[in-house]
Amino acid sequence: MADGSELTTDIAQYEALLFDLDGVITRTATLHAAAWKDLFDDFLAGWARSRDEPFMPFDTGGDYLLYVDGRRRYDGVDTFLRSRRIELPHGDPADPPEAETVCGLGNRKNGYFNQRLAQLGVEIFDDAVELVTAARRHGRKVAVVSASENCTPILSRAGLLDLFDVRVTGVEAAALHLPGKPAPDTYLKAAELLGTPPAAAVVFEDAISGVQAGRAGGFGLVVGVDRRGEGDVLLEQGAHVVSADLREFLGSLSASSGHP
Repeated sequence: MADGSELTTDIAQYEALLFDLDGVITRTATLHAAAWKDLFDDFLAGWARSRDEPFMPFDTGGDYLLYVDGRRRYDGVDTFLRSRRIELPHGDPADPPEAETVCGLGNRKNGYFNQRLAQLGVEIFDDAVELVTAARRHGRKVAVVSASENCTPILSRAGLLDLFDVRVTGVEAAALHLPGKPAPDTYLKAAELLGTPPAAAVVFEDAISGVQAGRAGGFGLVVGVDRRGEGDVLLEQGAHVVSADLREFLGSLSASSGHP
């Protein structure tokens, strides 16, 4: 077992594996990015018109990665708007989607996302599912840690709901008043529920905010999952190692005796 004093990239030496959902387990990050663009382009166009200012659309590259990806929905709204020097009242989670509050815009985005999900369904990353399945077979504990309040229905729709020992999603984070990524609290809660010290666990993340959370939480290994050719950025932001195909870790588990 890793004790945190010496880094090892051999995941067989760790007790637990903690996975982000969007972009790691499921191919839903693209749906989220498109829904964010629908939301912000509509809002920014109206904002610019009302102030006779030039319209600067939302960028699904830079803006999405820096301000939204991996964050809880309302945190993403607020962080992006502040990057454009726009401040809105926070509002209340019960705000209707048409409300010009942080919560209202977040609820509108969720509507856009659910429309796209209904149209396109859920695709999974086979390499991640193979790794989770192998980890369970070799006696490792596994959790999914997602900022999304849609995590549980997405896993259910993909037939993966029973694959994880623990789920810490946007729903649990809100109920427990846990700050979202890049704060490490949701990952730390998952490790606590698994009964595993952070130094004995691996975090798998594709988002900048997620790898920052993994490092801030003192996890033994933070793997940047490079689905978009941005491995260098993930390394710069805190990933210990980067992987474009999680099957590369299967050999480590197969060579182990089943327990760290």
